[in-house]
Amino acid sequence: MAKSKSTGYIYNLVSLVGLLLAVVAAGVVIAIMALEAITGVENPYIGILTYFILPSMLIFGLLLVPLGMFRVRMQRQTAAPGAIPPYPRIDLNDPHKRHLFIFFILASVVFVLIITVATIKGYEFTESTSFCGELCHVPMAPEHTAWGNSPHAHVKCVECHVGPGAAWYVKAKISGMRQLYAVLAKTYPTPIHTPIDNLRPAKDTCMHCHWPEKFYSGRQKIYYHYAPNEQNTPREINMILKIGVTPKTPEDRGIHGHIDKEIHYIARDRKRQDLPYIVMKEKDGKIVEYIDAEKPLTKDEIAKGEKRLMDCIDCHNRPTHIYRSPSREMDESFVSGRIDATLPYIKKVSVDLLTKTYQSEEEAYAAIAKGIPAYYAANYPKLAPQKAAAINQAVADVKKIYSRNFFPKMKVSWDTYPDNIGHLYFPGCFRCHDGKHKSPDGKVISKDCNLCHTVIGQKQENVAPGALVTQFVHPVDIGTEIVKSNCADCHGVIPKEEPGKEGHGKH
Repeated sequence: MAKSKSTGYIYNLVSLVGLLLAVVAAGVVIAIMALEAITGVENPYIGILTYFILPSMLIFGLLLVPLGMFRVRMQRQTAAPGAIPPYPRIDLNDPHKRHLFIFFILASVVFVLIITVATIKGYEFTESTSFCGELCHVPMAPEHTAWGNSPHAHVKCVECHVGPGAAWYVKAKISGMRQLYAVLAKTYPTPIHTPIDNLRPAKDTCMHCHWPEKFYSGRQKIYYHYAPNEQNTPREINMILKIGVTPKTPEDRGIHGHIDKEIHYIARDRKRQDLPYIVMKEKDGKIVEYIDAEKPLTKDEIAKGEKRLMDCIDCHNRPTHIYRSPSREMDESFVSGRIDATLPYIKKVSVDLLTKTYQSEEEAYAAIAKGIPAYYAANYPKLAPQKAAAINQAVADVKKIYSRNFFPKMKVSWDTYPDNIGHLYFPGCFRCHDGKHKSPDGKVISKDCNLCHTVIGQKQENVAPGALVTQFVHPVDIGTEIVKSNCADCHGVIPKEEPGKEGHGKH
C-alpha cells in the first residue's frame, strides 16, 4: 500500500505532461547535438530550437512534474486530514524509495548536464556569424553577404561589434532584443541606417589585431581600370600608399598618423560626410581649430555640436561590409579572367544593366540573362555565335556581381552606404583634406595627394610608354578641374538628405 501511495503522486495529468515534455525535449536536444557533431552542419533556425526552445521546454516540463505531485498531495491531505504527514518521508531503508531516490539523482544529473551543455552551446551560438547574419535573413542579408566576400570573412561579427568583456556583451544582447522585436514586427528600416550609434571604440576591437604604430612605411598597389568603350581599353595606376612611418622622417607618420593625434570633429549630417569643423590637439598640447571657409559653423553651432573623437572607423567605416561599384567589379572580373575583355562594350553593357532599378533579384537576373546576349545578337550578329561561351560566362559573372552588391528587398545597392576609404566614389579623404578647412592663423588642411600616396607609374593612352610619372594623369584632359574638383564630384553618387537614399553613381 505504501508503494502505491508514494508512486501515485506522479500519476496525474500535469506531472505526466511535464514528464513527457522533459523526456522529449531532452531526447531531441541530444539527437540534434549528436547530428551536428557528426555532420558539422549547423542551421540558425535549428540552433534556436536546440539551444533555446527545447531547453526551455525541458525546464518547464521538469517544473510541471513536482507541481502536479504537490497538487495531488494537497488534494489527498484535504480528503483525509492527518492520514498524510506534512512533509514526505524519505526512508532509504525502503528498497522502493531508495530506488526512486537513486533514479531522481541520476535523472537530475542527466537533465542538469543537458541544460549546462545547451547553455554553453547556446552562448556560442549567439556569438556565431550564422546567428547574426542568417537568422534575420532579410534585414541582414546585405551585410552578411558583404561580410562573406570581405577580407574579414573569417572574423566573427561579435569580435568587432561586441568585443571582449561582459559589459559590452550585455549591452549587445539588450540591443539585440530590440532588433529581434523589429524583425518580428517588421518595423526595421530599409535600408538599415548607419553609422551605428554607440559603436564600441576601435581601440577595443580593431586594434587587437591591427597596430597602427607597427605598420610599415608604404605599400605598393596597382589599380586596374578598363574604359567602357568598344575595346574595353585597359589602364593601370601603380602607386605607393604611405600608410606608416616614412624612413628618415620620424615625424611623418603616414596615413595612420591620424591615430597618433587627438582629433575631434563635428559632422553636419548623420552619415558624417560633411565635416565643417575639425579640432586637433598638437603634441605640445596646443589646440588648433580648422573651419570650413565656404560653409562655416557659427560659434553657437560649434558649442552645441557633438564632437566625435576620430578613430579607425571614421576612415575604415566599411572594413567588412564592403559593396563595390559595378565598374570596379567589372575591372576585377577582367583582370581575373572571369569575363573576356575582348567582348566589345561588355563593360558598358553590363554596368548599364547592373545600375537599372529592379524590384527583385529574380527580375534583375532575368534582365541580365536576356540583355547581354540580345545586345550581341543585335549589334554583333557574326561575333555572337563565335563568342557564345564567353557571353554565357559574362552573364553568369554579372549575375554574381549583382548578388553581391544589390539587395532590392532592403533597398540596398552598392552606393547606399558611403565608403570613406579613398575618394573616387565618395568624398572620403576630401571630407577634411579639401584645401578649404582653415585655422584662425591661416593654416590649411592640405589637399596635396602626395601626402598619402606617390604615383610611380601609369599605363594608359595619354601616357607615353616608359614615361616617368610622379603625379596622377587623368585619362581625359579636364584642365584645372583636376585641382579644383574632387574625384567624387564626377564619379560619385548624388547625395540625398534622406538616410540611405543616395542616387546611383555615374560608374
